[in-house]
This record gives sequence, structure tokens and C-alpha cells, in this order.
Amino acid sequence: MTSYQIHTADTASEAAKEPLTVLQGAFGFVPAAAGLMANSPALLNSFFSAFGHFRGGGTFGPDERQVLLLSNAVANGSEWAVAFHTLEALADGVEPAVVEALRRGDLPTDPRMAALSALTRAFIDKRGRLDETDVAAFTAAGFTEEQLFEVITGVAISTMTNYTANVARPPLEAAVQPHAWTAGYSSGV
Repeated sequence: MTSYQIHTADTASEAAKEPLTVLQGAFGFVPAAAGLMANSPALLNSFFSAFGHFRGGGTFGPDERQVLLLSNAVANGSEWAVAFHTLEALADGVEPAVVEALRRGDLPTDPRMAALSALTRAFIDKRGRLDETDVAAFTAAGFTEEQLFEVITGVAISTMTNYTANVARPPLEAAVQPHAWTAGYSSGV
């Protein structure tokens, strides 16, 4: 359990109220990681702005965004983020078998989703120092070289939530609880 305050739009500082209000409207609750990020309006507003560009101005579909974000959460061992992105991935049309593979730390059988997940993990594991083979596998699956930079955005915003949740260890929201995950996970969505 966390000793950090998980803010709502009512308890946050003026500088953090707007993003929390928008998130409350979008999800019906303020995700715990966002409520925690409100302890630093600079962090919350940076995340919120970057995520808006990633979602609204990016080229990945909702399912691809969730594969990227869930892959990152698993790679970073963020229990809260894996549970949250499992909920979101299923809602955004990611096949349950793909979600299950990602939660186990495996690559999905779908070649395009596997390439996106593998590149996301490569960025994290190699600290951004990709090999030509990493790029070739990504582009062979139908992605563009320009989308490599979009993956960086997804990794960055996901890392903000993953690290926040890893530091503070918030409880899972009721809607997220059915998707609880721990390191060493093996089965069950």
C-alpha cells in the first residue's frame, strides 16, 4: 500500500485538476497512477500532454497502442500497469490470446503484434540502442521507420506510469482487480 496520496480532481492542486477531471470522465474513475502523478503536477501534465499526442496524433490503432503499453508494463514489472492495460487492451479489441501471451512475457502469435511487442521490449532492454535486426523485423511486419519514433513516445509515457506505480504500489481499482498480475505470472485473463 502506498503512503503517497492518490489524488482526485477534488484533492489535487489547481495545476493537476484538469487532467484528473478528463481521466475521471474517460474511465469513470481516476486511474491510481494518474492520481499519484498529481503529487507532481509537472509529471502529470507532461504525461497527459504526451499521451494526448500519442493517442490523438499517432498512427497506431487502439489495439496496437495497448500491445505496446502492455508489453512495456510487463517488461517493467509494473503490477498496477499490467492489470490496467489488460483491462484497456481487452476493451480496445486486442484478442484475449494476445493479451495472455503478453502477460506471460511471451510474444503473441500474430506477426504484427509480435513485432510491435518485440520492438518495445528491445527499446527497454537495450536502452534505445537498437540493432539493424530489430528495425528490420519491425518494418518487415508492415510498420514504418517513422513509427519507431512513435514507439519511443509510447515507451516514455508508459514508463512514467510504470515507475510511478512501482514506487508507490497503489491498490488496484475495482474495475482493474479482475486483471491482477504479479511477476512470474503464468495464466488467466
